[in-house]
Amino acid sequence: MEGKVFTEEQEALVAKSWGVMKKNSAELGLKFFLKIFEIAPSAQKLFSFLKDSDIPLEKNPKLKPHAMSVFVMTCESAVQLRKSGKVTVRESTLKRLGGVHFKSGVVDEHYEVTKFALLETIKEAVPEMWSPEMKNAWGEAYDQLVAAIKAEMKPSP
Repeated sequence: MEGKVFTEEQEALVAKSWGVMKKNSAELGLKFFLKIFEIAPSAQKLFSFLKDSDIPLEKNPKLKPHAMSVFVMTCESAVQLRKSGKVTVRESTLKRLGGVHFKSGVVDEHYEVTKFALLETIKEAVPEMWSPEMKNAWGEAYDQLVAAIKAEMKPSP
């Protein structure tokens, strides 16, 4: 995974689309998660606050804030990628994310589904900007974030 360059053009595409999406990040985050669960309903079992809940997903009070924070963190880390040359989620956060994803039993397929859902969400949010280049830029940024999280996926000491 190392050595993959996130180019200036890719950075510009990501930054431009994030600039437009930012103000709707709460509803886009929710849409993103609803897409994940539509593709992989079993993924709901990975979330303690959804596991035993009878509330419809879009009404679950804990899902929207969680979805928004994941969406914002993913997008912000994509925008920062080239400036820093690496994923700039705080190290403590990466360690925590790695530990949480490990403990919850997240596997490679989950990351694939999430990538697909993310790209679809962005495509629907900025249809007039969407292009194969933009898709590749977001895909690359997502892959690098996932690689950083996976590197920390181990049992917490």
